[in-house]
Amino acid sequence: MARKRFQTGSLLLRGKQTKKWVAKWREDVLQPNGVVRRVQRKEILGTLAEYKTKRLAERALMQRLAEVNSATYKPRPTATFREFAAKWDKDVLALHKPSTQSADRSRLRKHLIPELGDMCMKDINREVLQAMVARKAKTISAKSVKNLVALLAEMWTQAKIDGYTQLDPFVALRLPERGLLNERFLSLDEMRRIIERAGEPYKTYFWILAETGVRAGEIGALPVGNLLLDQAAIRIKQSVWHGKIQTVKSVKGNRLCEISPQLVEHLRKYVREWHPNSLGLLFATSNGTPWDTDVVRKRKLYPLLKKLGIEKCGFHAFRHGNETVMDQESVPMAVRQTRLGHTDARTTMMYSHVVSEDGKRIAARLGELLTSSPAIAVAPAGNA
Repeated sequence: MARKRFQTGSLLLRGKQTKKWVAKWREDVLQPNGVVRRVQRKEILGTLAEYKTKRLAERALMQRLAEVNSATYKPRPTATFREFAAKWDKDVLALHKPSTQSADRSRLRKHLIPELGDMCMKDINREVLQAMVARKAKTISAKSVKNLVALLAEMWTQAKIDGYTQLDPFVALRLPERGLLNERFLSLDEMRRIIERAGEPYKTYFWILAETGVRAGEIGALPVGNLLLDQAAIRIKQSVWHGKIQTVKSVKGNRLCEISPQLVEHLRKYVREWHPNSLGLLFATSNGTPWDTDVVRKRKLYPLLKKLGIEKCGFHAFRHGNETVMDQESVPMAVRQTRLGHTDARTTMMYSHVVSEDGKRIAARLGELLTSSPAIAVAPAGNA
């Protein structure tokens, strides 16, 4: 629908304590069903303190209407966040990995739609998001809040391309800082004891976890063909999620992990006794399906930890333990990133739980200085 006429809109001064200029005008919008409809828009241009005369407010309104009055003006699509989210789910999210779909749909259902669902996409600005972030920071972790904003940012890229909004609500958006983490990790001695006491095939499973630091889902989808034992390496190309084989978490996740001569020899023996399965997986059930990570953790890892007197933890503690050992051994950051499959070095650093030797040395020296009792020098008589 072409614009019907040049319009100047209307202005009203409203408010009791703080006077505000309220602008009204007509605008064509493209609805989700493809029908163009003319609607009335209403917007606060500013306060009386900002525009001291009606003439100044009218100038601001004309700037606001410049696009609507343009000869090239075309109706923009309009939708609430709820409507756009449904469209984005069908057209974009459906193309993602199953694990990503599950996590993002949960974030939409539990957090974003209840917060933003009834708002028009074009009205969601930085102020709206900042208020949402502040509310969510009181009930969920800082990491979860950042995941919500990351999902919104992905959706906004598509929304801007499709014309649902021209705003960038993420500029200067302040996110909560992550607090001090008390992430569980396994020490070198704890990992060694677990490997020594575990029976097969779990001994091999735990050994690979401890030595390579790969994710449990990546081991669960590891084909025997990706054991490059002549090269002393393991190729990571896929992962398992809820019994389904999928791609790894990121591009950086496609990687080679070098392994020790000891693990190479152990895997050669293990493969000789390995029973083939339809998927060719190194670890599979009697039906040939991938192991359920939750089942292995609850039925095998937890009882073993209890028997050894080791604090309860999950498979991710092996990953944190692996990074901690690499940090202690002064392994270059690039190597650590590659082995763990991290895109960002900051993520790798957060996996380390090293008590530095330099820190120990300075602490010992400070202890000496603070607890020593040097003789108090006595001033010569007459020099008081």
